[in-house]
Amino acid sequence: MRKITALTSLVLISTLTLAGCTTEVDTSAVEQSQDSTTTEQNSDQTTVEKPETEINISAPAGVEEGTDAWILWDALMGPDGEYAALASYQSVLDEYGQVEPYATIMAAEGRHADALIRQLERFDVEIPENPYLGKISAPADLETAAQAWAEGEILNVEMYDELIAEAQSEQVIKVLNNLRSASLDSHLPAFELAAENGGVLSEEQMSR
Repeated sequence: MRKITALTSLVLISTLTLAGCTTEVDTSAVEQSQDSTTTEQNSDQTTVEKPETEINISAPAGVEEGTDAWILWDALMGPDGEYAALASYQSVLDEYGQVEPYATIMAAEGRHADALIRQLERFDVEIPENPYLGKISAPADLETAAQAWAEGEILNVEMYDELIAEAQSEQVIKVLNNLRSASLDSHLPAFELAAENGGVLSEEQMSR
């Protein structure tokens, strides 16, 4: 069974770290990973400040681990999920303006979150506001941002692989598969291409 872990999402990306979530974390493994890469880091790499405010992503009472409701909650609220992705892209737009592919992909992530919210409402789960908004800092430049968010999309796909394997109802599996496909087939290639082009894409590149 997949556990929601607070530092799973972007802690291995040197440009972004989420912290303070009220979940169980194996910090020794994280510290070993960080120690092993310290000597390989360039002096010009940017470390984004950790959120000072605790982010509570725990499932509400009555949502039992392993159920479809819990799986949908994880996809929305987890550190590799849609709310975290939305906040990540919002931080870039706040810092650099309506640049692509961040603006278009953020709009898509909003639709992804809405799809999960509709499913959660079927289970009478109360949906909170996005707890990640304002807690994630934009990387120092757009090229670094594109590289970081490409990694974030990879983690998002891996999250969906695990959740799909655990889901029970065909409707939930269909929704999760659709969101996984969008991340893998659309968002990830866009960020990878942006990383190769200084961190942004033109309107022509976006229309291809």
